Amino acid sequence: MPDVTTQFDLLLPSAPENVARIESLVEQVKVSVGFTEESFGNILVALTEAVNNAIIHGNKCDPSKNVEVSVTKSNHTLSFTVKDQGVGYDYRNLPDPTAPENLEKLTGRGVFLMNQLSDMVIFSDNGSRVELQFKI
Repeated sequence: MPDVTTQFDLLLPSAPENVARIESLVEQVKVSVGFTEESFGNILVALTEAVNNAIIHGNKCDPSKNVEVSVTKSNHTLSFTVKDQGVGYDYRNLPDPTAPENLEKLTGRGVFLMNQLSDMVIFSDNGSRVELQFKI
């Protein structure tokens, strides 16, 4: 039987300034669960990118729509799930941010960073739900 020891939930109205609330959530989880500073940085950046994408691209900054963030720890895996109220997107067909023509663009690195910093990224609900998993 998996050892589910921790659950956190956060509901954010889709305003860009609410992305700043992610750092305190990650700090709260770190105090409760315990993980390294390196993990803290990876989790913070990946989760910030996921929430930012949900607010800006998923919910189109519509403050009447919310982004749900949930955190669970099961055994040695910490999972962060971010769900927006948008229609989703084709997460399988994104431009490569490392391609020469994309290097100077100011956007387009969020999913790339999530994949680089997380141990596993799972998209569902047509891309309007993303789960970031970290081994701790």
